[in-house]
Amino acid sequence: MIGLSAASHARLLRLLSCSTAPFREAHVVSEIETQLKASKLPYFFDPHGNIVLGVNSEKQYRHRIQKGSKEPLRVFIAHMDHPGFHGVKWLSPSRLKVKWLGGSPVKHVAGSRVWIATDEGQYSRGTLRKVILRKTGRAIDSAEVQLDTPLPDFKAKPKQLYGGFEFSKPVLQRGKRLYTRAADDLAGVFAIIETAKTLGAKNLDSFIGLLTRGEEVGFVGAVAHLDENYFAKAKRPIVCVSLEASRTLPGAIVGKGPVVRLGDWRTVFNADGLKVLSDLAEKLLPGKHQRRIMDGGSCEATAATAWGMKTIGISIPLGNYHNEGYEGGIECPKHRGPAPEFVHLDDIAGEVKLCRGLMRKGLAWQDPWQRQREILLRNAKKHKPYL
Repeated sequence: MIGLSAASHARLLRLLSCSTAPFREAHVVSEIETQLKASKLPYFFDPHGNIVLGVNSEKQYRHRIQKGSKEPLRVFIAHMDHPGFHGVKWLSPSRLKVKWLGGSPVKHVAGSRVWIATDEGQYSRGTLRKVILRKTGRAIDSAEVQLDTPLPDFKAKPKQLYGGFEFSKPVLQRGKRLYTRAADDLAGVFAIIETAKTLGAKNLDSFIGLLTRGEEVGFVGAVAHLDENYFAKAKRPIVCVSLEASRTLPGAIVGKGPVVRLGDWRTVFNADGLKVLSDLAEKLLPGKHQRRIMDGGSCEATAATAWGMKTIGISIPLGNYHNEGYEGGIECPKHRGPAPEFVHLDDIAGEVKLCRGLMRKGLAWQDPWQRQREILLRNAKKHKPYL
């Protein structure tokens, strides 16, 4: 039966409540560390601030990669940021010029509510004004934030401030739907942590979780990590598993199960690895998963593929991708205007189940097409007289 325990559900809500923006992931990092320490799971920070989960040092990380084994090392990747803005400069005690990073709605954005934070905590709230779009017209470039209350310390460092779209609460649950500021990609972060918790600290020999920074502006954290060449001297197979919350599309519907992601808008993924994942989904989630090329955006699987890694993907169908009210729902007053993203609890629970399944020993990584060949050969033998 698919479902999250009460404790897992609480951990998910805490993660989804965290403030985050590209390169401003401190609150997410703090919550992750709290959860990892509570479960006594090993981790360390790479030179770029990404969290490497499953080992306690770079030395141990390299040792795990270089350890000879037929069992592939599964490297689960998810990112800790979400589109948002950075402060640029104060224009007055109540007006802050900001720069937007990542995607965004472009309609009905002037007058929308925003939250403002520092790494220490919530700073203020305000309203978006004087919005300038990028030349492509596909996202916000810059704007002004009118703060609700003038601040006496407005000359404090503006670049320490960051924010994003504000709604009545960080997370609202309606039935099994979660409406939140940033499901993309904190739902994927959650799935990786839950997978590690299930395995336990003593059973992580074939597991790595890579929780990255700055994904929304070109997979920056993932690229920096891959360019460290940790995997260059691997003595075992490496399989990258990209976890994302991806824009819902025909054939990938919120609430119908996690998606075996065949590719993103840049590339298709590894056929052998996808065969293992797809067969596993048929076994663990019969009738409760989906299959599709999720080409509503690209993901860190593109970066891993570019660095020569065998890559597969699992997606959670995401409503109102990048806070743009494509699908509507609560707190979406105007179509395509700012709105909470939303995901389904059954989809998240199914993703966790698939991730746990991928950690089983003895999956057919070395020859995933053997059974399919046997079926094709039997059929060919049956029809041989026609040749």
